[in-house]
Amino acid sequence: MWKGNSAGCNQGAAMEGTGGELGGQGNWGLEDAPGLLARASLPIMPAWPLPLASSALTLLLGALTSLFLWYCYRLGSQDMQALGAGSRAGAVSGRPGGCSEAGRPSPRSSGESVEGPRTEGLVSRRLRAYARRYSWAGMGRVRRAAQGGPGPRGGPGVLGIQRPGLLFLPDLPSAPFVPRDAQRHDVELLESSFPAILRDFGAVSWDFSRTTPLPRGWSPPLAPGCYQLLLYQAGRCQPSNCRRCPGAYRALRGLRSFMSANTFGNAGFSVLLPGARLEGRCGPTNARVRCHLGLKIPPGCELVVGGEPQCWAEGHCLLVDDSFLHTVAHNGSPEDGPRVVFIVDLWHPNVAGAERQALDFVFAPDP
Repeated sequence: MWKGNSAGCNQGAAMEGTGGELGGQGNWGLEDAPGLLARASLPIMPAWPLPLASSALTLLLGALTSLFLWYCYRLGSQDMQALGAGSRAGAVSGRPGGCSEAGRPSPRSSGESVEGPRTEGLVSRRLRAYARRYSWAGMGRVRRAAQGGPGPRGGPGVLGIQRPGLLFLPDLPSAPFVPRDAQRHDVELLESSFPAILRDFGAVSWDFSRTTPLPRGWSPPLAPGCYQLLLYQAGRCQPSNCRRCPGAYRALRGLRSFMSANTFGNAGFSVLLPGARLEGRCGPTNARVRCHLGLKIPPGCELVVGGEPQCWAEGHCLLVDDSFLHTVAHNGSPEDGPRVVFIVDLWHPNVAGAERQALDFVFAPDP
């Protein structure tokens, strides 16, 4: 029993010794607590002065920001060089290159190259200007198109029958004929305007005699027996023709996806006389869809797009991707009269709003 007490005393002595190490003296009490806490809170290693640490952190953040900005600049410079190398001249020539029936064909549609060093960088410059004003957000397909990415430039296209002459926007669903529901609003608006548009055609129509001088507003024939009167040509309004066709112009103003500010955009009347034929050709881009509203459709008329035959119907719209190889013919007799359709160029339904804005900027009509 006494030995146990002795051990307890020894333990107490040990505790006092420990207390002496902490407090600097053999006996300590509550009055020594502040000093003990102060010594216990001392850091193991000395820390940097606070102003020096703040300066180092600021310098580090500045270096990281400069490195990020330099990387963005290098990436943009490389993209611009690639865009300049892959640009195609005729894309911004101000003419609806490769258009069939509505709009004059460009040299590329007849197989003649229009590329040249003087105009190769034009698309690149306009894209750079667009990026400065807006951004590259959502422009992946447009950049790849300008660089000549996968598609007709680098291969045979879709089954070798889709060969847009100027701009191929990759990853767009491709089919010779587009479902009506893809542009339901514009299709229904045009079909409801059929009587007014037909009256406008009657007001500007003529006998289409090949010996008669062309009346005011009518364009020279694309081919023998193929005439057109355009309200919009290469994205530019034709004021005199619009005034003569108020019903058609009113319908165009109500469309949501009409390419009215783009060199790929055309709208107007197309007339094909009996015996006339437009041989196989491809339009300038797959970013658009041509809407054909049948006005006068005699028997013997045919439209073949991508090897698929179709025919127009009076008062109904037909949506065509004219970047596919297509042929138009009127095999009827002279007594049947001409085939007449009202053609409008609409945006492809799968071209996003940001892409449309960029393409409108790049392919804006010349002032």
